[in-house]
Amino acid sequence: MTISLHPMLDSGVTPGTGDFAGGTLSCHCTDRTVTVTVDGDVAHNHACGCTKCWKPEGAAFAVVGVVPREKVAITRNGDKLAIVDESAAIQRHACTVCGVHLYGRIENKDHGFYGLDFVHAELFDKKGAAAPGFAAFVSSIIEGGVDPSETTPVRAQLKTLGLEPYDCLNPTLMDVLATQAYKLKQAA
Repeated sequence: MTISLHPMLDSGVTPGTGDFAGGTLSCHCTDRTVTVTVDGDVAHNHACGCTKCWKPEGAAFAVVGVVPREKVAITRNGDKLAIVDESAAIQRHACTVCGVHLYGRIENKDHGFYGLDFVHAELFDKKGAAAPGFAAFVSSIIEGGVDPSETTPVRAQLKTLGLEPYDCLNPTLMDVLATQAYKLKQAA
């Protein structure tokens, strides 16, 4: 059985254009659509298997990248946004009607990713954003309902797409978090 990873991945990974200047993210509502403008391309775009990220119907993974928070602006119907879980490190802002996450923000200034917002590149109004480069939190798809016997084939499927599977973030991002933890420890 082949698991649907994500609509952006199931038919192969489409490379980004390398000059993507950003665009508008939109929720799925047809009435009073929430829009968020992103000025620039995403970085560290990846497939995420965690159970907190929004996923399209039937997908085992989300596809999430980051942008500097100052490059993100709510442009329409922001009154429909609410934080999904205020106790989470990433404050995911979702449409209260359709449930689509428009952006996630880290408010903790001591967090290694403070200053970055998490966005779903598939929601852009145009194509060309940076392609996913790895898969994170792959084992978490079990918590999302995927049978544990499917994780080995899923990891193989991800590798076929050129997405190295990790059960955390990729080494570069884990180094960022560890460096911040070290700095905080030294400052204490």
